[in-house]
Parts: sequence; structure tokens; C-alpha cells
Amino acid sequence: MKDYIEERAIEIADYIIATNATVRQAAKKFGVSKSTVHKDCVERLREINPSLASEVRRVLDVNKSERHIRGGMATKEKYLHLHKHRTAHA
Repeated sequence: MKDYIEERAIEIADYIIATNATVRQAAKKFGVSKSTVHKDCVERLREINPSLASEVRRVLDVNKSERHIRGGMATKEKYLHLHKHRTAHA
């Protein structure tokens, strides 16, 4: 594996752990795809640094378990915003 890929995997994992970031947030921050973040943190990191891999896995698992809640909140915010916008212009 190339050095820059190993470095990126470690940087992404450190970022996710430090900020409790989602895969999507990490992908945006590092300018890579969600697939790359996932592969770096789940597959590649296991070979590079197993303890870091398990630490980042815990954060990703929590984020995944809360994903439906964040999605519901985003939808609620969207419709609250639309409703306020419509009533302001009515």
C-alpha cells in the first residue's frame, strides 16, 4: 500500500474519532468519496493500525445506529423551514 494512502487512512480515522464525524462529513473534509473513507477506516486501517481501526469502528457504529434519527431531524427542519417561508409570503 502506498504511503500516502496509509497516511490518509490514519488522518481520516483521527478526524472521525476526534470529532465524531460521519463518513459523509469526513469525505467532504478530505475531498474523497464516502466509499474511500469507509474502505480506509474499515479495511486498510485494520492492516495499518488495528487498535485505531477498532476505535474508529466504534464511532462509525454509533453514527450508523443514529443515522435514522439525523435523517428524520433533517426532514423535520426542511419542512419547518418551508412552512415558515410560505407563511411569511402569504
